[in-house]
Amino acid sequence: MTKTDHTPLLQLRDVRKQYSIRTGLGLGEPLTVTAVSRVSLTLRQGETLGLVGESGCGKSTLARLILGLEKPTSGDIHYRGGRLDEWRRLDLRRRMQMIFQDPFASLNPRQKIGDIVEEGPLIHHMGSRKERKEAVLQLLGMVGLSPEYANRYPHEFSGGQRQRVAIARALALHPELVVCDEPVSALDVSIQAQVLELLADMRKRFDLTYLFISHDLSVVGHVCERAAVMYLGSLVEEGPTESMFADPLHPYTKALLAAAPIPDPDAARRRAKLSGDPPSPIDPPGGCPFHPRCNQAFEPCSRVAPQLAERAPGRRTACHLYDPEHQATLATTAAKETL
Repeated sequence: MTKTDHTPLLQLRDVRKQYSIRTGLGLGEPLTVTAVSRVSLTLRQGETLGLVGESGCGKSTLARLILGLEKPTSGDIHYRGGRLDEWRRLDLRRRMQMIFQDPFASLNPRQKIGDIVEEGPLIHHMGSRKERKEAVLQLLGMVGLSPEYANRYPHEFSGGQRQRVAIARALALHPELVVCDEPVSALDVSIQAQVLELLADMRKRFDLTYLFISHDLSVVGHVCERAAVMYLGSLVEEGPTESMFADPLHPYTKALLAAAPIPDPDAARRRAKLSGDPPSPIDPPGGCPFHPRCNQAFEPCSRVAPQLAERAPGRRTACHLYDPEHQATLATTAAKETL
């Protein structure tokens, strides 16, 4: 892994995103869905931050807010010290790029590969036509594709090759931040390893910062220095990947790691069984959003929302198990259970 600059590139402060929806015939009062709930997060220059959680927890919505594709309902997003909405839109688009989950759906089937990669620099008026064409061929070579592929169409390539095209397209504008939204989940396992190695190589070569969204904990553990865990729109734990995976603090993180497959059949597993289904974001539970499924929940969990705070060096978690003011209640509950 490359050396990370501790200068904040991106900062999220109490970011919230809510949507109004109507049900039935649309005659009643609209319902409010909280997709992202008061998320505070820092992404440092040159690092790879993994964002993990179940489907529907708000990971992709958070990515769209960061990229400026949607505006937060409340809270601030700062890029290089300035508010996101103060940046010129085209300048922001050049500095931030995205690699999508499905490499076939994200590429225009009517465009040739060379035109797809060149489209961004063309819009941003980068170089002459000759310079752009040369840059496209160079990028295709960097991502492991023959320059002659520039005249072919997306349907002529495999999934792994199409994702390499998507990576070349993202790098064509020389971005600082690349959001990788499940970039390998649609690929075969053998191809996943190749694409991950390519992303790591491009990060070193271009000094990139990655926000890596994934539900695959093994992938996050392999490529990310830090990880942030989301549940029902909220961050529940954040910290260095190595220490988090070795000793998770939040019960939800423990359950995710316990459910992850282990290649060694003889390896001991940590069991942390979850009960029930994730609650609806239309009608979230009070207190801690995870408490209806948590096997360690106690009295404060159902009425008081825990704050994401540092519980160990470099480790933040939102859980009442680590709140000093609730330790007496926890001790009393444990004593009653032993009687």
